[in-house]
Amino acid sequence: MIGHLRAVTLDCPDANALADFYSALLGWPVTKREADWAQISDGTRPAIDFQQVEDHRPPAWPDPERPQQAHFEIGVEDIEAAQERVLAMGAELLAVVEEDSANLYRVYADPAGHPFCLEFTR
Repeated sequence: MIGHLRAVTLDCPDANALADFYSALLGWPVTKREADWAQISDGTRPAIDFQQVEDHRPPAWPDPERPQQAHFEIGVEDIEAAQERVLAMGAELLAVVEEDSANLYRVYADPAGHPFCLEFTR
């Protein structure tokens, strides 16, 4: 092993707003805030950092001209309730994918345009 994963960092137009979105989505507290950078962490897993950049150009999944770049897969117990909450927080539904009779995925864009999935396993 060369090292360990400390954090995943997402570029975005408003670091603190996106940190608040993922804090509410995952239940992790915002542990650090600066004017153009923020972090959420539950203290046991790698953190998620949010880095504010000028002229942020979000992915436009599934457009190959602006691919998703990276995404989170978030397991949920009640996909309908989870969807209601993420939409109320500013997410946008992009696609519903039923992989097989046991797995249902819904693809969303966070408020900065990054795709993420809610995954329900029956």
